[in-house]
Formats: sequence, C-alpha cells, structure tokens
Amino acid sequence: MKVVGVIGGSGLYEMEGLSDVKSVKVETPFGEPSDEYITGMLGDTQMVFLPRHGRGHRFNPSEVNYRANIYGMKKLGAEWIISVSAVGSMKEKIAPGHIVIVDQFFDRTKGRISSFYGNGIVGHVEFGDPVCAPLSDVLYGAAKEAGAVVHKGGTYICIEGPQFSTRAESNIYRSWGVDVIGMTNIPEAKLAREAEICYSTVALSTDYDCWHTTEESVTVDMIIETLKKNVSMAREIIRKAVPKISGSRACKCPTAAKYATITDRKAIPAKTKEDLKLLLGKYLD
Repeated sequence: MKVVGVIGGSGLYEMEGLSDVKSVKVETPFGEPSDEYITGMLGDTQMVFLPRHGRGHRFNPSEVNYRANIYGMKKLGAEWIISVSAVGSMKEKIAPGHIVIVDQFFDRTKGRISSFYGNGIVGHVEFGDPVCAPLSDVLYGAAKEAGAVVHKGGTYICIEGPQFSTRAESNIYRSWGVDVIGMTNIPEAKLAREAEICYSTVALSTDYDCWHTTEESVTVDMIIETLKKNVSMAREIIRKAVPKISGSRACKCPTAAKYATITDRKAIPAKTKEDLKLLLGKYLD
C-alpha cells in the first residue's frame, strides 16, 4: 500500500474524505516525536499526518525532535513526505498567499542534530539536490490544478529562530538570492534523505519578512491570518497530489544511504546498530 506522510501545522489531518482515522503513538530510539501521528485513508492511499510543533504549537523550531519525527514516519511505512511550511517571502514576485515548491535549502541553523549518524557510525549521504524531483513535480501540478498562484523552484533559507530576522539579516539573505525564509525544513529534509524517504516542501508565503519597507514588519498575527487562508489551499493540493504519486519510486531517494556508511561494520557499537536497524539494517548486516 502507498503510504504518504504529511508534516505541517495542526488542522491538516482534518481533510474531508479521510476515512478510518486513528491516532497512533510511536516510540523511537531518539525520544518522543512532536505528537501522536494521525493515520487515515485517502482513497487507496494510507496517509500519516504529524503536527510539527505538536498540537497547540508547543515546540519552537529548535525544540522540535526532528529525528524522532522522521523515524516515526519511517516506522509507519511512509515513503513520501510532503512538508507544509509557512515561510516569509524574500522576493517581490512571491506575494503573501502564494505557494512555492522549493528545490534548494540554505542552512543557517546553529545547534540542531541534523543526522541519524553518530555514536560510533559515520556516514555521508548525497544532498546536492535536497528534494525529490518527481514528488515536487506532482505537487507543482496539483497546486496549479487547485488554482494556487504557485512558483516552481526556489531556495529556502532556514534560520534558527525563534526570533524573526533583523532588517540587516533579511537584506543580506536577499543579496544571496534566496527566495523564502523559514525555521523548520532543516534538518527535516536532511533526515528524510538519510531515511531514504522522498521529501518535498509546499511553502506557504505568509509575509514579506522585514526587508519590504513599504509593508509592515512581520508579526505573528499577520502570519496566522494569512496561514489560515493558505491551509485550505494546502489541503486541496495534497488531495489532488496524492493520487498522482507513483507507487514505484524511480528516483534516487530509496537508495540514498546505500553507500553512505564509511565506518567498518565490525566497529559499529551494537546499540547504535540496533537503533538504526530500521533505517540502515539492510546495509549493515
């Protein structure tokens, strides 16, 4: 059965037409995920939803247990993850309310655990093209079909937060050519790649950050108001995209970690090997 995961804000699991809805608690070697996962059927596809910040938005971007979240998705069988994320626009053409299907990330985070490797095992996955191109194509087509103003491609700069940028930072980021700014998709995308899960982002533009001097400086109220309007569009994009996702993954994602591990298999601690069995067991035996 095709299993598609969605990571985003609360409310997305309330899509109309979702049947056999259940709440599932998942244990992981990396601690607790942000919340219980919501599973259900959308047609003949198993859906797995997770509120990134927990119900009630309890975790700030640096507190999210990204490893546990991705591990939980893998444990529940997800082979695709659609990340739904609020972002600030760094370009005039990406107005609040627009959708961006990003294809690159720029990491400006500081202290987050960004890998399943460590504790006696070293590995390096390819990350030059950090999103799954076939999944991104499906999402772009679904967004157009849903009537969204959608931009295909773009760079998402991920900052640590939880504060918004200073005006100086915002202008420097713009000079680097980035398209949108957010606080959550890194290390999420990195971990999804290590877990060999296809990953793509539906970025919901909520504001112009603080670089746009003719607009008000970004506030939480502003973001929430625009985000409410975008959530219904995100639901529609997901609804239209899921049936179009091919059950056979012809991309590089399913074998991303095949040659990543450098450590001598005999030198890997038994506990580490056990913790990573779900992710890397087929390569470590």
